[in-house]
Amino acid sequence: MVQSVLMRFLKIEAREAAPVIAGFLMQFSLFVCYFSMRPIRETMGVVGGVNNLQWLFTATFVATLAVAPLFGWLVSRVRRRNITRWMFGCFGLNIFGFAVMIHLYGETVWLARIFFVWLSVFNLTAISLAWSVLVDVFNSEQARRLFAIMAAGASCGGLAGPLIGVLFVTSIGNAGLLLIAGTMLVITIVCADYLQTQHVRAGDEAVRGSKDASAANTLGGNPFEGAVHLFTSPLLLGIASFVVLLASVSTFLYFEQARFVAAHFTDRAEQTRFFSGVDALVQFLTLVIQVFLTGRIAATFGIRALLLTVPIIMTAGFLMLSTSAVMGMFVVVMVIRRVGEYALVRPGREMLFTSVPTADKYKAKNFIDTVVYRGADAVSGWMKAASDMLLSPQMGAVAGAGIAFAWVFSAIYTLRQHRRLEDGPVAA
Repeated sequence: MVQSVLMRFLKIEAREAAPVIAGFLMQFSLFVCYFSMRPIRETMGVVGGVNNLQWLFTATFVATLAVAPLFGWLVSRVRRRNITRWMFGCFGLNIFGFAVMIHLYGETVWLARIFFVWLSVFNLTAISLAWSVLVDVFNSEQARRLFAIMAAGASCGGLAGPLIGVLFVTSIGNAGLLLIAGTMLVITIVCADYLQTQHVRAGDEAVRGSKDASAANTLGGNPFEGAVHLFTSPLLLGIASFVVLLASVSTFLYFEQARFVAAHFTDRAEQTRFFSGVDALVQFLTLVIQVFLTGRIAATFGIRALLLTVPIIMTAGFLMLSTSAVMGMFVVVMVIRRVGEYALVRPGREMLFTSVPTADKYKAKNFIDTVVYRGADAVSGWMKAASDMLLSPQMGAVAGAGIAFAWVFSAIYTLRQHRRLEDGPVAA
């Protein structure tokens, strides 16, 4: 009785229950993994020097460029259901290796910088791959109903991960947190494997309970196919421009966060505790919005509400910072940006990919989520460093408002391209 009421409330059909649970758990375990390591990365960024962050962002972009062709080769040659096994398995070995290194050598400057770059590559690559599985398994109609639920799994994991840091970092240390993260990634592999072998879609009665033949095939093509398709598809190009401006806004705020924390906290454990506390608050608020609002907003107002709300609010937020750049005001703007991205922008952005060809759901999507995003990180990082030298903090915030305003128009263009793609077959 309770189960049927819950399924009606969440708008889950009976045949969708198992893949939705698997998708929820996949996102949950992946985000526990990432968010238990994220505070360590933020601390490592401070260890490496706040004034060197633009170099770390540039190194991350270079590392992402190096990984992208390898990912493209893997996707082209390996069976679809094995992609997550290879990628997440490799990342898991990396995590356990870092745990050993930190246990033996501590947080040295060079190890801190290597870990910062590695986790920044892992972050976008792993999360992009997890969403690729979901946009491959679920169609556009299902995405509007169900993506918020599975994104809530990410928020639950994002809430649990920082709490693990808050509660245990002083007793088990950063190396201990990495061991927990590696264990959670193993669970992610199991859930992703289930989804890719079951591959349930609306109206496809023969799929459930059996292996999807298409998931047993390779996607073919070449490692650079995703990058090429980006410049031939107006929708993919629109998504890329949207991601560039999203990353730029995030980078501007990230630099300010590092500066504020370095000024207010000197102890490494306290810095990690602060980052964990902010992450926990962000994920709690995100979870509430995802469970009660995101799906209903998408169903009532469409994807446009998910993609436009945060850019508009961020334009106003930067303008507020230009008049009052105190710690409290900054934390409020930072939290709103991150909550809005996780609860609204991310599900909305992933819904756009349900209408693209299967190969682009893995190749072009990953290229946008990693290379394009990190490229924007690197460029905006140097822009922020230059603005700090040439402009006052108030004028720097005004520049951020200009970027956020451009983000609004990028969302409008992308939504138009998505609507044309969805309406095209109907008109024909």
